[in-house]
Amino acid sequence: MLRWLTLALALLAAPAPAQDQTGAVPITGVETAPTDGSLNYAEWETMAERAEAELANRNTSTDRLDEIRSQLAKWRAALLDAQSANSARIITLRQQLDALGPTPAEGETEAEEISKRRQELAGQLVRLQAPGIAAEEAYRRANGLIAEIDRNLRDRQADELLQLWPSPLNPGNWPEAAIGLSDTLLRLWDEAATAWEDPEKRAELFDNMPLILVLLVVALALVVYVRRWIEVFCDRLLTGASARGRSLWSLLASTGGVILPTLGMVALAAALVASGMPGEIGMSITSALPAVGFVVFAAAWLGARAFPLTQSGDAVLPLPPERRAEGRFLAVLMGLVVAAEGLRSAAMDAQAYSDATTSVMSFPILLTGGLILLRVGRVLRRAREQADRSYALRLLLLLARGLSVIGIAGPVLAAFGYVQAASALIYPAILSLGLITLLFILQRMFGDVWALIIKSDDKGRDALVPVLAGFAITLAALPVFALIWGARAADITELWTRFSEGFQMGETRISPTNFMVFAVVFIIGYMLTRLFQGALRTSILPKTSMDQGGQTALVAGIGYVGIFLAALIAVRSAGLDLSGLAIVAGALSVGIGFGLQNIVSNFISGIILLIERPVSEGDWIEVGGVQGRVRSISVRSTRIETFDRNDVIVPNADLITGQVTNWTRFNLSGRLIVPVGVAFGSDTRKVEQILREIAEAQPLAVLNPPPTIVLMGFGADAINFEIRVILRDVNFSLTVRTEINHQIVERFAKEGIEIPFAQSDVSLRNVEEIARALVVLQAGAQSDSAAVHAPASPDVETAPKGKPRSAAKTAVPPEDVKGSER
Repeated sequence: MLRWLTLALALLAAPAPAQDQTGAVPITGVETAPTDGSLNYAEWETMAERAEAELANRNTSTDRLDEIRSQLAKWRAALLDAQSANSARIITLRQQLDALGPTPAEGETEAEEISKRRQELAGQLVRLQAPGIAAEEAYRRANGLIAEIDRNLRDRQADELLQLWPSPLNPGNWPEAAIGLSDTLLRLWDEAATAWEDPEKRAELFDNMPLILVLLVVALALVVYVRRWIEVFCDRLLTGASARGRSLWSLLASTGGVILPTLGMVALAAALVASGMPGEIGMSITSALPAVGFVVFAAAWLGARAFPLTQSGDAVLPLPPERRAEGRFLAVLMGLVVAAEGLRSAAMDAQAYSDATTSVMSFPILLTGGLILLRVGRVLRRAREQADRSYALRLLLLLARGLSVIGIAGPVLAAFGYVQAASALIYPAILSLGLITLLFILQRMFGDVWALIIKSDDKGRDALVPVLAGFAITLAALPVFALIWGARAADITELWTRFSEGFQMGETRISPTNFMVFAVVFIIGYMLTRLFQGALRTSILPKTSMDQGGQTALVAGIGYVGIFLAALIAVRSAGLDLSGLAIVAGALSVGIGFGLQNIVSNFISGIILLIERPVSEGDWIEVGGVQGRVRSISVRSTRIETFDRNDVIVPNADLITGQVTNWTRFNLSGRLIVPVGVAFGSDTRKVEQILREIAEAQPLAVLNPPPTIVLMGFGADAINFEIRVILRDVNFSLTVRTEINHQIVERFAKEGIEIPFAQSDVSLRNVEEIARALVVLQAGAQSDSAAVHAPASPDVETAPKGKPRSAAKTAVPPEDVKGSER
């Protein structure tokens, strides 16, 4: 159980880094890997043979296999480095051989000097390649041995988890467990009695009594009264803290509730050691006290942060007060369960009691842990109504279901005798729950820190930086989760070794170091390109006679070239050989030809626009029925701002292949045409004079050439004129058009010139028949009216109720109807 306590310290205090493979203690009688870069293959052969012999022996202990694996890992690292020996010299020799030309075919001859030189270089190349080939062969052997050891250890771990012990529910196993418990207590008493009877031990106790008393007082004060001290300190701290940093300072100050009591447990353990009374079992329990105390205090702290007294933004879960109180209580109970198992393991595992004793003594703790997990799952499910508001809460609800399943499965397995399997479920579930809560608290802390930095409470926790920081610590916690759930440290280090070694592509091994070098060099090249672009845009190009569109095109082109060169230099600096990607590039080109042809077409069109510059930023253009000012030109599209201040994204291919009207390509001048219609009978010369005066009076009108008044012809309703005037700035054409129309209306009204409107003549056929029909309708309407106003008569029949009367129509005399008969 000490393993669980160690893991609890690692995840609740500060996650410890993975164990370094090169830091293992050498095995007695086993050769270790060299540290000076030289390799003795005879020693390696001895090491490999001994490792194979240990693997073949079924009685080899797990600890022995772990030690052998650590040494093999050191040899493997050294052999991997040896594979790249003489690599620079080998590359040079191959280039020299290439310079000599291809080897002559059969029957062909070459100069004696060249042939002799080729043989010398080939011999040097063989000698230089020999160490690398030997290192590669040894590396593969070491890798295979490590894989075999890992497989053996995993099989042993699985066998231990599935080992069936005597059932703790069998009453026949209870007397044996009682004997084991009493034996442990008697041993503790005998150790203390023996130490007291020893005069030297007793004298040591009395000599250290002042120190022991001081340590006990310190332990009592830190463990018992620390909560009150921490609360007072937090209150004083929060009194002077700003509202923005209050939650952060509260969190930092509350950690004293874990650190100070743990120091108190350390003082208690030191007092027991100074007394000299503990024996073998007592020292084992004493050594476990700091870890046990830390687990309990950390569990209480996590529970207080996850389920605070008052519901606030710091709460991990939104719950009512009674559920929060229950959550704090269950958190302390989970810490006590882990602590109880730790004390049981420290006191009894070293005595090598029977499986029945261990099963019976472990079952009550496992059963309590399972019931607590069930209750915790029920508390977490109380936040169901808030699950739709937060993705994290939905994950917690899923976790609650998992805890409920483990809370049932663990005790059931222990009841049937699978105690180790039950322990591998319940205790990791408790520790995982604590780690998840800690991650939530750290995420909130990052949000508070960022809120202090940007001085904004609203955007602090929801900002991108705290979210990325939380994602990073979650990734960093994955190895800890793996260790909690039974993974060995060697498994984690093996994954890291595989990752750091990279993968083979052709004759080049690509590792994370290559990617780091590539990223650093590319970022430097990108930054230099941007700096050069900025210098061109702000310092150099404004002093030239180049127009704004040309300046923009030049700066953009330099940016593309710079990024391309930065990528090439980064690839060369990282030592990546991309020749093996030629087939992939060919396949991608086929895909581009079919699926990405529009994107490529727009990209090429964007380059053409930047080079030829038929359209520049600031031009007023019309393309595809859209008019507006060009705001920006990128490699894929062009952004046009319309009159309505709307941005229209136009693909560059439309600007190259379609018809584009550029109103302001070379200058801002442009012609404005205003159509005008006057009534028939108007004096056309007078109209022309008035329109000319109006056009020439416009401030933006160009007088050379002067405005032109054109009599276009005779329409159906009006005599049509056109005002044709050239403006200095065509961007104001709408304003000028509006002003001209206003002045036309004013002048025409003053001069008595009529502006016509559309008229229509209606012709009617058979006018006389229509007139007679109207007379008949009028007569019928008059008779109906008389019948309504006449007194009722029994001889007159009335219409039934509900029957509508026909509407009266007034007849129109024939002489009032105008029309013509055809």
